[in-house]
Amino acid sequence: MSDSAGPQLPVVPYGTWPSPISAADLVSGIVRPIEAWPGATGTWWSQIRPDQGGREQLVFRAADGQITDVLGPDWNVRTRVHEYGGGSWWVAGDVVFTVNWDDQRLYRAEPGKRPVAITPTPPSKAAWRYTDGRLTPDGKTVICVRETHEGNDVRNEIVAIPAVPGDTEDPAPRVLVSGADFVAAPRISPDGQHLAWIEWQHPNMPWDSTALWIGELASSDAGLSMVDAHLLAGAQRLGHGRAAPRDGQSLMQPDFGSDGQLYVISDTSQWWNVYRVDDTSGDLTPVLPLRHEVGGPAWRFGNSDYATDSGGQTWLTYSDDKGANLVRLQDDSIETDALPFPHLEQLRLSPDGSRLTAIAAQTTAEPAVVEFRVNDKGALAWTVLNDVPDHGLDPAGISVPRHVTFPSVGGRNAHALLYLPASAAVRGPENERPPLIVTVHGGPTSAASSAFRLSTQYWTSRGFAVIDVNYGGSTGYGRPYRKLLDASWGIVDVEDACAAALWVAAQGLADAARLAIRGGSAGGYTVLAALATRDVFTAGASLYGVADLGALARDTHKFESRYLDGLVGPWPQAEKIYTERSPLSHINGFDRPLIVLQGEEDEVVPPAQAEMIVAALAAKKVPHSYLLFPGEQHGFRRAENIIRAFESELSFYGQVFGFQPDNLPEPVRIRFAENLGKQ
Repeated sequence: MSDSAGPQLPVVPYGTWPSPISAADLVSGIVRPIEAWPGATGTWWSQIRPDQGGREQLVFRAADGQITDVLGPDWNVRTRVHEYGGGSWWVAGDVVFTVNWDDQRLYRAEPGKRPVAITPTPPSKAAWRYTDGRLTPDGKTVICVRETHEGNDVRNEIVAIPAVPGDTEDPAPRVLVSGADFVAAPRISPDGQHLAWIEWQHPNMPWDSTALWIGELASSDAGLSMVDAHLLAGAQRLGHGRAAPRDGQSLMQPDFGSDGQLYVISDTSQWWNVYRVDDTSGDLTPVLPLRHEVGGPAWRFGNSDYATDSGGQTWLTYSDDKGANLVRLQDDSIETDALPFPHLEQLRLSPDGSRLTAIAAQTTAEPAVVEFRVNDKGALAWTVLNDVPDHGLDPAGISVPRHVTFPSVGGRNAHALLYLPASAAVRGPENERPPLIVTVHGGPTSAASSAFRLSTQYWTSRGFAVIDVNYGGSTGYGRPYRKLLDASWGIVDVEDACAAALWVAAQGLADAARLAIRGGSAGGYTVLAALATRDVFTAGASLYGVADLGALARDTHKFESRYLDGLVGPWPQAEKIYTERSPLSHINGFDRPLIVLQGEEDEVVPPAQAEMIVAALAAKKVPHSYLLFPGEQHGFRRAENIIRAFESELSFYGQVFGFQPDNLPEPVRIRFAENLGKQ
C-alpha cells in the first residue's frame, strides 16, 4: 500500500510508529467550543476543559478581541436534562442565563456581577433541571424547559420564571405547558404574544415523530399563562399509556423571524429541511428544497442550524461530501457559499443582523468559533474568534478522511470515513498491512463526522488505519436510511461494521488478521454484538457499552426508556427478541480479547452492564481488561481518565496484535493473557 510519506523515510512496523501525539495531548490545553452566541457587544461561547475536571466554562470575546472567562473556576455550565444536556445557557442583550452543574439551578449573570439564582432551591440535588430558554421581549420573564424528578416520576414541562430576582425568595416557576412526555425549544414571537414549541410522546424519539404547537401568552399580575394552545403540525398528543405512532414527521428547531413568521425544520420530504409555517393552517412551505440534511438528531437541546434577519434574509447550513455550505436566501435570490469546513453548527445571528456566528468543524485542526460577515460587495468573509489549539503537527502526519461507500448485506450500501496511517517521520514496510480499527459511533441514531479529532490521529499517527462507520440507521443520508435500524439494532449495524472491516482488508489497506472494533454506548453494544456473533474481528474495545438489552430497557433514564421499542421491539412484549439480541445471550461466541472501559456514575448505561460482560469473559477465561473510572458519567470528561483509557487501549491492542507501541508508559493488565493467540 502507499503511504503519504515518501520512500526516503525510515521503515517501522505499523502500530509501533513514534507518534507526536501522546494521550496527555488529547486533554492538555484542549478547550473545545460547544455552543456559541453573538451578542450586541461581542460573542459568547462555552468550552469543555478536560484538564479542569471536564467542566464547561463560558467565555466572552469583546469587540476589541479580548477573551475572558465569564464565570468563576468553580462553575460548570451544564444541565442534566435528558442526561445529555445542551442548551444550558442563552444570551439576552448583555445578560446571560445559565445553569450550574452542581445544583442545576438557573442563574442570571450580568457583566461585573456575581451570578444570582432565579429558580428555587431544589428539595434534593438535581430534582429540578432547566434548559433551552429565552427571555421575553419585555425582559421580565424567562421561558424554558424544566425537568422535575420526584422519586421515579419524571415530568418535562415548559415554565415561566421571573427574570429578575424580586423580594420574594425562591419564587415558584409557573407551568405553561404540561401533559406531553417531552417538550423542547420554546420560542417566543417578537411581539411576546405567542409561544411555539416542540413536543413528542413515548415511544418516539425526537427524530421519529414530533409535533409543533403554538399558544398565546397572557400576562397578569400573577405572571404569564398559556391560552389557546393548539397543534400546528405533526403528531397528536395522546392520553397516558397510549403508544404514539412512529411513522410521522420529525419537526425540530422552531423559531420566529423578526417579522413574526414562524419557521421549523421538518423531514416531511425525507430530508430535514427548513419550512415556513402558516400559523393558522399549519401548512409547511419549504424555504429551499434540498436532498441534504439541515440539522441532525436532537440528542441535545439548543441546536440551531438556520437563522433569519430583520431584512427578511434566511441563512441555513448543510453539508455534502465536499464540506459545509452556507446558504443565503432572500425573495428569489439564493447564494450558496462552499466553505473549507466539514460542517457548521450553532448558527446564530447577532441582534442587529450584521454578524453570524457558528461552531466550525475543521479537518486538520480543532473546532473554531467563526464569525461571518457580508462585505459591501456582497461577498462572504469570515474570522476565527477563538484561540484554536496548535498541536504542532506536520501536515504530512495528519490523516485526512475520505468518504467511502461499500457493499453490505442484502445488496444495500453503507457509508464510512476512512483514515489511512499517516506519519511525517516514518513509513510502513512494503510487505505489511496496518492493523485496522473499526469505529462505531454512539446513538445509534447519530453519525460519524469528518471533523478533526486528535483522538483519531492518536491511532493513525501510530500506524493504524481507522474506518468510522455510518451504518444503516445513521443520520445525514435522509430518513429512509435513518429508519434502516428500526427493529434491526444488533443486525444492520453489526452487518455494516463487519462489511466495512472486510472491505478495507479486501482493498489491501489493512491486515485481515488484525481487525479491531471499538465503540462507546450504543457503539459499545455493536462491538459486543459483533464479537459475540461474528468471527470477523480479532479484538474489541467497549466503552460504556450495552450487554443486556432487557436490563437497559428496565433501568435507563426517561429520555431513552422507550427508545428500544423502535430499535428492537416493544418492551416487555418483545422480551424474547431482547434476549436474542443481547450479547450476554451469546456467551459461547465470546472468544476474542476485549477491553471494557466504564464510568462509575453512568446513569444511561449503568456499570452493571459492563460487569455482566466482564464476569462472562472471566468465566470463559477469555483475555480481557476492565477499567472502572470514578466520577465519570456517560462518556469520559476528566483528563486523568481520558489519558488512562487511551493508553490502556493502545497497550491492549499491542499485546493482542503482538507489537510494542512506542513510548507507552505502563502496559494494561490483561486477565488470562496466557490465552492470547489461542482464539
